[in-house]
Amino acid sequence: MASLLVLGGCSGMQAKDYAGSTPHFDLFTYFDGHTRAWGIFQGRTGSLKRQFTVDIHGVVDGDELTLTEHFVYADGEMQQRIWTIRRIDAHHYEGRANDVVGVARGEAYGQVLNWRYILRLPFGDGAVDVHFDDWMFLQLDDVLVNRAEVTKFGVRVGEVTLFFMRRGGGI
Repeated sequence: MASLLVLGGCSGMQAKDYAGSTPHFDLFTYFDGHTRAWGIFQGRTGSLKRQFTVDIHGVVDGDELTLTEHFVYADGEMQQRIWTIRRIDAHHYEGRANDVVGVARGEAYGQVLNWRYILRLPFGDGAVDVHFDDWMFLQLDDVLVNRAEVTKFGVRVGEVTLFFMRRGGGI
């Protein structure tokens, strides 16, 4: 049984698997300037729970990227998240944000970035911590597709899907 658990843990997708894929995704280049995203959150059964748009302003300063994200949900709720992302080397990143618990870790190869973190979400009178396993895939024409599995205690609670497009200004 232990062997099956170890093998099962190794069978998942790895960012390195995409090393030769194109177009090449550079996190800092893509998010430098203005970007817009459209997204949905689906619950564990696949039912649509929330829809939203995100306007993002990114500023690169050396090996640091600051992303200011403005979320607008279909029900009118608004939210802001500010990420500070540091490039560790050609393939690895660390990020922090006000509602991220600890440090987010990213790994990029070819057209792919895998981003993993714990997000603290408001829930009732308190908050709940959920794990995000984001996979970003750069497509032609600067379209970026993001799928994120959301889990709590290792149990899938839903999935987030986002589509990003860079906006005007020669970006």
